[in-house]
This record gives sequence, C-alpha cells and structure tokens, in this order.
Amino acid sequence: MGRKCLPVACDVAEPDSVQDMIDRAAMDLGRLDTLVVSAGGGADRKPVVTSDPLRWARTLQVNLLGAYHASRAAIPHMERAGGGKIITLGSGLGHRPSPGNCSYNVAKAGLSMFTRCLAMEVWSLGIDVNEVIPGPVYTALTADVFSPRDGKRPPIAESENVKTPEECMNLIMFLATYPAGGPTGQTFSLARRPI
Repeated sequence: MGRKCLPVACDVAEPDSVQDMIDRAAMDLGRLDTLVVSAGGGADRKPVVTSDPLRWARTLQVNLLGAYHASRAAIPHMERAGGGKIITLGSGLGHRPSPGNCSYNVAKAGLSMFTRCLAMEVWSLGIDVNEVIPGPVYTALTADVFSPRDGKRPPIAESENVKTPEECMNLIMFLATYPAGGPTGQTFSLARRPI
C-alpha cells in the first residue's frame, strides 16, 4: 500500500519491552498519533478452584497490564504531537459474568474500566480513549472455539457472526480518524447481542 511499517517484537507484560516498542515506533515514524491495544487471550478456561494461578496472572498481565504499559508509554508522545487516539479492544465477556473463564472476564472488565478512567485523565491533552468490542473474532487463539465460515454460530449467541480481524477495522479506523474532541471514554460494539 506504499505505507511505512515497523515490526517490533514485544512482550506486553514487560514495561521496559513496551516502552522500547513505543519509543522506537515514535522515533522511526516521526510521531505517534494512534495506539490500538489489541493484545489479548491467555484465558485459563477453567473454574477458579481448578485454575492455574500462573496462567490466571498471565491473563491479567497481557489483557490489562499490557494496556496500561502501552498507554503509559504512548501518552507523552501523543501529548507532544498535540493529541491522539487510544483504542482498546475489549470483550463482551468483560461486561457480563460467565463461569469457567473468570481470568479473561476479570481482565477485560478491568480493561473497560481502565479505558474510561484513562479517558478522564487525558482528554485535556487532546487524547481520546475508547473501547471497541468486536464480538467473536476468529484468530489462532480462538480456532478451537469457533470458525468464521463454517456456517455454525458461535456458542455464545445464535445471533452472532464470527468475524475476521480485518472485519473489525472499519470501526477502529472510524475512531482513529474521528476529528479531535469526539467521543471518549465510550464503548463501541460490533457484537450482535447486548453487552
């Protein structure tokens, strides 16, 4: 597409790794306008009593602390650029309880609250912060749960469509390119059931 791209390996659970990634991107690209926090997964998918404490903690580190580390590193760059957008990828499971997947639900619930709190902290810097809930998305991490084109509905709701990551980009791009002073601290959903 004629665009410049910079791939940087990063462990979102490690603050120094995230800081390096953000700093390198801002330096190489000249500025930082938009951060899409999309790291997720790592769910234990077991009841609390039989869950693995290390996997539970890792789920929180990736889904919640990763967003904190990335946002914290990005905000000074966005402030220097005169504003920006932070978009977190949440989940409907962060807005309603479900058994057997507590670590993921708790992490995404925390991410939703983090999004709203951060929006209140940085709006005066010209930074808008919003959450996108894509609904079920087919990735390598969800391949054992559902498929995007097999005609079967995902187990979470008959009304849902399984999406590819590319199908979520229209809403993300809408928020990333919305004029300054637009929505902030909001949740936008592509899910086909109430969150």
